[in-house]
This record gives sequence, structure tokens and C-alpha cells, in this order.
Amino acid sequence: MKTTLYKNHYIQSCIEDPGSIFRNLKVSERDILVRNHSYAHYRKGEIIFKEGEKPPGLISLASGKVKIFKEGVGGREQILRMVRPANLLGFRAMFAVASYSASAIAIEDSTICIIEKDAFFNLVKNSPDLSIKIIKMLSLELGFSNSRTVSLTQKHIRGRLAESLIVLKDTYGYEKDGKTIRAYLSREDIANLSNMTTSNAIRTLSTFASENVISIDGRKIKILDPPKLSRISTLG
Repeated sequence: MKTTLYKNHYIQSCIEDPGSIFRNLKVSERDILVRNHSYAHYRKGEIIFKEGEKPPGLISLASGKVKIFKEGVGGREQILRMVRPANLLGFRAMFAVASYSASAIAIEDSTICIIEKDAFFNLVKNSPDLSIKIIKMLSLELGFSNSRTVSLTQKHIRGRLAESLIVLKDTYGYEKDGKTIRAYLSREDIANLSNMTTSNAIRTLSTFASENVISIDGRKIKILDPPKLSRISTLG
């Protein structure tokens, strides 16, 4: 039986990861992605793309962690989305044939795969299954964005921070202990994800720790009482 011959493990990860929209493509379709891609490495803190730039192609995260953010008034960041491996970056701009409306930065050493635009669009035109997956992905992202907009503007500080911790847990999962969130963000990043000042984020994290909802060890956050954290998020 014919199988895909991968040029490198980066494109293999982007295609074969359980969360990839490309996972169940036909061998001939996967081969198109393999033949029409490049990859790039980024160190922690390096910018992958900036707001206003044009997409070079469809970007998939092969490894690492990335934040998508937009600069607001006074240069303050608002983190819009956290990205895990096999997720796509900046796809709205490519589909809309527009410039990026936000920026992306690696929060740990990361590698991306860039799939050539024409090859990707030709693949979509000839693959109804892939088209349906893209529609589903866009619908889920729109639903998430709508929900977060309401949360970040209507919930109180405790609810916003609790929801952000749950988002990080849902995005990156736990370490082997089943409690420590597998993402080590700065207090500033946690604040920017929660639409609050860094000082408020620090105080609220400390309050959660004193209530035994979480424990904190540097940038490591361990969720000790998931039901209570969920209640705080829900009550807002």
C-alpha cells in the first residue's frame, strides 16, 4: 500500500497530529502538502508574523507554543488566542486575502510549517472532506471568540482569570501529575489573556492560592480544585 514519504518530521507532525485538520486526507492529498511546504524555527520571544503583514501561506504549528495578540491603547497587549501544535496560525487573513489583523509570537522555542497558498487552495477545491473540516474549524473559532468577548467584557476579575486558566488547561493539558498546566506564562501574559492589569493578575492568583484553588511555583500553576475553579469562572 502506498504511504506518504515525509521530507521531515515537522510536516509529518502538522499532518499526522490527532488535532490536525489534515490527519485523514488521502495519501495523494498529503503528498501535495509535503511537496509544497517549507518550515521555519523561532526562538522563545521571536515574532512569527506582525499585524499588517501579508500571509506567506497557510501556517501550521509543528512544535512549541504561540500566542496571538493585538496591541491596544498605549501599546498594551490583548492575547486573543493560544496556539498548540497542529493548530493553524493567521488563517483568517489568508482565506480573506487580507493582511494579518494581529501578531504572533513564540512563547517557547517553536517550529512552523508554511504551506504554499495555491497548492493549498487547489487541494481545498478538490477535497470536500477538507472543506467541511475547515468550515467546522472556522465555526468553532468564531464561537470561541464570541464567548471570550462576552467573558472579558462582562465577567469580574476573578471570573476572567479563572476562565483564562481553564483555557490554558484545555489548550495545553496537564503535566504528568495531572494537575500542573503545561504552559508556563509570565504574569504579564496571564494578565493580557485575562484583560486585566498585571498587578490585578498577581493579586488574584495569590487569592486563588490562599483559597487552595491553585498552587503556584514560579510560572508553574497547579489546579488543585477544578470544580471550584470552574464555578468561579461560571459565576464571573
